[in-house]
Amino acid sequence: MGLSEAPGQRDTQALLSTTQAMELRRRDYHVERPLLNQEQLEELGSRSSATGTLQWRTWFRCSHARAQALLLQYFPVLAWLPQYPVRDWLLGDLLSGLSVAIMQLPQGLAYALLAGLPPVFGLYSSFYPVFIYFLFGTSRHISVGTFAVMSVMVGSVTESLAPDEAFLQASNSTVDVAARDAARVQVASTLSVLVGLFQVGLGLVHFGFVVTYLSEPLVRAYTTAASVQVFVSQLKYVFGLHLSSRSGPLSLIYTVLEVCWKLPQTVVGTMVTAVVAGVVLVLVKLLNDKLRRQLPMPLPGELLTLIGATGISYGVGLQHRFGVDVVGKIPAGLVPPVAPSPQLFARLVGNAFAIAVVGFAIAISLGKIFALRHGYRVDSNQELVALGLSNLIGGIFQCFPVSCSMSRSLVQESTGGNTQVAGAISSLFILIIIVKLGELFQDLPKAVLAAAIIVNLKGMLMQFTDIRSLWKANRVDLLIWLVTFVATILLNLDLGLAVAVVFSLLLVVVRTQLPHYSVLGQVPDTDIYRDVAEYSEAREVPGVKVFRSSATMYFANAELYSDTLKQRCGVNVDHLISQKKKLLRKQELKLKRLHKENKLPKQAAASKGTSISINVNTSVTDIESNDVEGSKAKVSAETELEDTAARGQEDAKAPDMSSLKTLGLPQPDFHSLILDLSSLSFVDTVCLKSLKNIFRDFREIDVEVYMAACHSPVVTQLEVGHFFDASITKQHLFASVHDAVIFALQHPRSSPVNPVLVTKL
Repeated sequence: MGLSEAPGQRDTQALLSTTQAMELRRRDYHVERPLLNQEQLEELGSRSSATGTLQWRTWFRCSHARAQALLLQYFPVLAWLPQYPVRDWLLGDLLSGLSVAIMQLPQGLAYALLAGLPPVFGLYSSFYPVFIYFLFGTSRHISVGTFAVMSVMVGSVTESLAPDEAFLQASNSTVDVAARDAARVQVASTLSVLVGLFQVGLGLVHFGFVVTYLSEPLVRAYTTAASVQVFVSQLKYVFGLHLSSRSGPLSLIYTVLEVCWKLPQTVVGTMVTAVVAGVVLVLVKLLNDKLRRQLPMPLPGELLTLIGATGISYGVGLQHRFGVDVVGKIPAGLVPPVAPSPQLFARLVGNAFAIAVVGFAIAISLGKIFALRHGYRVDSNQELVALGLSNLIGGIFQCFPVSCSMSRSLVQESTGGNTQVAGAISSLFILIIIVKLGELFQDLPKAVLAAAIIVNLKGMLMQFTDIRSLWKANRVDLLIWLVTFVATILLNLDLGLAVAVVFSLLLVVVRTQLPHYSVLGQVPDTDIYRDVAEYSEAREVPGVKVFRSSATMYFANAELYSDTLKQRCGVNVDHLISQKKKLLRKQELKLKRLHKENKLPKQAAASKGTSISINVNTSVTDIESNDVEGSKAKVSAETELEDTAARGQEDAKAPDMSSLKTLGLPQPDFHSLILDLSSLSFVDTVCLKSLKNIFRDFREIDVEVYMAACHSPVVTQLEVGHFFDASITKQHLFASVHDAVIFALQHPRSSPVNPVLVTKL
């Protein structure tokens, strides 16, 4: 019985608690507090000016704790490696590092071709930068190394500065491949050094936020366009064609046209090799997706395809029998460091900055995704330094610029990678391949590498679906996506990025220039004010206009703010002010004319009295009579002065002759205007002048102006800008719109005083 009663009791309690909750919701809650303007709020809250800490002073402090903190900040490996849980994480990192190395090998060889360099330099770029990032990076899961977007950006630079046409031999008009490759390697390594310098410099001055100017639609559209560039650049290896080196605007279009023009020259063996390799890679990827839960690690389809293709090429003799182009000689061992060429700095600086920003944007976006997923923090400034050092030191060892790869990063995470120990292990495997096994891939067909690159573009090409999702979600972001994509396709990668960034920033400015303006009304029985055009139950407070803008007011939209305010108030403010000035000018001229007419008789009487007083030939009787008349004149003059003073007092008690009512002009249907400045985030000089002009203009038509809901930094900027004076004080600024409305209703057409009102809100 007890067991059967327990659920019933719980149900009764649940029902009771639900009923009580509903009853609590029905109750009216009232909060009583004083009506607060800014002066009273500052006094009540004891506001004090925020004292800015001088950060530069701490930079020059020297102590053991500070030295240790700096060391751990710039060498993160010293912080986490001593605490590395070997038993828990080593096996996962070992398997993850092996899996990534298996992917790194074919991708390094392929992306080197994409950069216009011999394949072995892709292996170098898969070793040095990865190990450097292991020491300085803060992300545990991203896989640094060669990446398709970075490689195609490097390739556009190398092919423009070292084109095939510049290395034609005079004897047989063939390209001197060795000289061309040496020149391109020098260009790529110098470019890598410049990219590293930019990234390290930006990281040291804490400019990691620069990547925030690259929005997600912009980055996704840019990488999609870059993937199209990558696809087109690999067509010559797929069909075995020899194309002209092109760079600059419309180079992609010209390349596609040239491929179409030379299709009859296709090497059939090369095309068949590429198609077969591509089909095998796709089938292996589909198999990996299907057996993802059963397999401890993905099948190394790319590595198996490369090994198989190399064996078939060597056994069958694809190069000699079918004209299939192969990788060629791969030197064993590492190359000595080489200094960059300073003569190339001026020609590479623009491309270097673009590559530095794009590479960091890709790395930090992936790093933050993994950090959020696994609960740790990525330092964007240290990531800049780590990537910069990877590219800087890698450039000295003849590497080309690198970033992180999305596909390898996902593999590193999914196969059990926990730290960058996995990256260090993968770089050691690549080192073994460079020293001992690299020469085994000399007979690898380039068409197989091209097929591997094209198959790996699937993820980025799938980003075309963003068009459909952005059309439904946000069409402004869709516009950024489309402009970025089209500009990158038509103008090449460097100019396309510049156009995309400028367009997105201009779009932000335009959106702040065209904000949503609204007249607010009170929601019944609340202290909440909403747009009367959107909320049918919101009602304007009689005699009070509340105006709000959805964006901050600054130099670009201040004039539009003032014009829209006057328009939404339903009063032609400028016309009323001009009519008022005309009538006041007429009154002034009329008073001057009356004053002049009254002054002439007085001057005549004064001149007559003067002529009598200077008559010296009068008799005693005349003098006495003149004295009597003089005394009467004095009495009459004193009486006239008293009448004038009395009239002045009556005029002082009379209404103001400069008001619209006394002038016979139409009056606005409201006596107070409240500016809701809750959206104001900063104040410039144009904003200050516009606010002062609003106060001046509306006071001319007998409307008092108040401000409400300013944030403390904005109030501080108003103080610094000397906005408050004798006519505009902090008593015109209220803590909330509701406070300002109540004060305006209690003081129509009056100057603010110091009220202490208790209002039920």
